[in-house]
Amino acid sequence: MGILSVDAFKALSVQKDNIVIVDARGGADALERFEKGHVKGAVFADLETDLSQKSTDAAMGGRHPLPSPSHFSAFLSSAGITDSSTVVIYDDKNGANAAARLWWMLKSAGHEETHVISGGLQALAEAGFEIVTGKSEPSIRGNYNFESWILPTVTIDEVAAADGDYIVIDVRENYRYRGESEPIDLIAGHIPGAINIPYTSNLDETGRFLSSEILARKYNQELKDIDTKKVYVHCGSGVTACHTLLALEEAGLTGASLYVGSWSEWSRNEKPVATEN
Repeated sequence: MGILSVDAFKALSVQKDNIVIVDARGGADALERFEKGHVKGAVFADLETDLSQKSTDAAMGGRHPLPSPSHFSAFLSSAGITDSSTVVIYDDKNGANAAARLWWMLKSAGHEETHVISGGLQALAEAGFEIVTGKSEPSIRGNYNFESWILPTVTIDEVAAADGDYIVIDVRENYRYRGESEPIDLIAGHIPGAINIPYTSNLDETGRFLSSEILARKYNQELKDIDTKKVYVHCGSGVTACHTLLALEEAGLTGASLYVGSWSEWSRNEKPVATEN
């Protein structure tokens, strides 16, 4: 599975030699935060530049559009990741933000040996992993190359055309879904017909992922008899939606599609907006 507890990571470290630890963070100060404290040996991934390839207009693909395969391949190579690497990812948001996005991108590049640390940097520090400051360089340079994303994504038009045979999941906080306020994008509200399952509901009170059994019960109840291939998942900009896609895989439910542009694209294209709960 894609989610690792700290104890499972310790066990994996004994079994595997070719492990690359990646610290993935977003925001303008991401590198500064990384240099103030990261797990020893981790390499840095920047959500804004390594895991996205932004355009000048968020109406075209949202705030965090996917990079091209060649762009992402270049990042993986620079991070010392090869096609035989076991990649273990964490972030400073309990694994709920850029780590989940990198997990989805690696899986979509065809890289199966990729995992997210449940609880993120906080859990690793609490477990006694050495936290260091300063820069970090990979021990080797990889030679990674893939040609296309293989996990399913959907376009704004496909989301707009979704009928009652489909479920559109909005994973943002409920106040954003209801349209009470919108701290990032231009318009508050949600895609008409979308249901709200906040990504934070995938976590327990300590910020760790719920067990696979609990996640399976939760999502089977929510999705009922809908084929997972008819489930579209979105958030604000295609990042925390990956957290729910990771939770779905942990629950044994594969095949859901990521709407990369998410609310940041939808709300900039004169699409209908709903505010009811």
